[in-house]
Amino acid sequence: MRLLLATDHYLPFIGGAHRQTHLLARHMVSRGHDVAVVTPWHGGLPTREDDDGIDVHRVRQLRTVVPALVRDASQRHQPPFPDPVSIPALRRVLRETRPELVHVNGWLAFSLTAALAGRRVPLLVSAREYTYFCATRTMLHQGLPCSGPAPRKCLACAADYYGTAKGVVTAASVAAGRPLLARKMTGLHSVSTYVHDVTLEYLCGGSEAAAARGLVQATIPSVLDATVDVHDERVDACLAGLPAEPYIMFVGAFREAKGLDVLFDAYGRLDAPPPLVLMGTIKRDSPKVFPPGATIVTDVPHAAVMAAWKGAMFGVMPSRWPEPLGMVLAEALSMGRPVIGTQVGGHADIVDEASGILVPQGDAGALAAAMRTLIDDPQLRARMGRAAGERAKTFAAEAVLPRYEELYRSMLAQEDPAAAASGDET
Repeated sequence: MRLLLATDHYLPFIGGAHRQTHLLARHMVSRGHDVAVVTPWHGGLPTREDDDGIDVHRVRQLRTVVPALVRDASQRHQPPFPDPVSIPALRRVLRETRPELVHVNGWLAFSLTAALAGRRVPLLVSAREYTYFCATRTMLHQGLPCSGPAPRKCLACAADYYGTAKGVVTAASVAAGRPLLARKMTGLHSVSTYVHDVTLEYLCGGSEAAAARGLVQATIPSVLDATVDVHDERVDACLAGLPAEPYIMFVGAFREAKGLDVLFDAYGRLDAPPPLVLMGTIKRDSPKVFPPGATIVTDVPHAAVMAAWKGAMFGVMPSRWPEPLGMVLAEALSMGRPVIGTQVGGHADIVDEASGILVPQGDAGALAAAMRTLIDDPQLRARMGRAAGERAKTFAAEAVLPRYEELYRSMLAQEDPAAAASGDET
């Protein structure tokens, strides 16, 4: 198959969705498919390159030709509306790559919808978070899981998150682009049951509307990248600063949505706790103060994260938002470590009773109790660790990739074979 994967971010930037596009592309190439990737251009990067058999195209945005709109010259974020500079660049990529199927993730979908006008190419939209109907992408309202989009609520959340002017534009753009995307898409891929349910409701108009228009649907988790024992100077430097004794470990962006305030509160309630290790990236809403004695490691290579799990007692990810999936937990499971997650969201698709504990969002008392249970019972940790390794096999590439291929083929089967193969305009 000729596939075009479109994503808001790609390597060298780190992050869950960034890595997943790269992993999917790399594995699909290894399975004999012709794969191209299109992503926004960022300062200092080539507009086109060969990434070990993956044809990578980087397209410019309006903000790259209007300097006043650029806040970060190194990493730019795609706007939540059809970008007048990106659209013709995307059309050029479509002509050059002639994909049989386009698979998109992120706000680039709004520009791609416009670029695909007049083309009979199946469009698979990946819901890896809440990008297509939530202006902040978090489905979080006043610190707790949101009950769904509504104009006043979305405007208030967006203004609080981005500032008034940018928030109004973002919320209005997402609301306006949602129906256009829903009409153009021919398939929906979701990374978890929770994400599928809310995306079907708030993007596609519900299950009956999706079924009436023949929308192909599949819930397929992300691909686990359990690469270990890859060491270089950066990896060794990260590992050198970790505690010698077993520790509690958090991995992820240092964001309010990740529940770090809940973690710090719960950790402070423990008597003589093990060391706390936090590995991740600094964001604009990152905490200003961390617990005394905590080990903070930022901008960590993935290989260092995987190696660090070897020294952890267990992992903890107390997300306030409904975590779309939470592959960090799957990575911990693959290293034989039990985990603590939260009940609402994708963690329920990763963690079962044998491999970890789920607690309510925002409940520091319940989190402290779960942490104390694992700290005080080494035998329980050992049993959960063994179950964790088995559970992680569900997310291995050999289990997940055939499901993606089946989804792609089912979408192509619904199209006119000649039109789908050529990608010609109609």
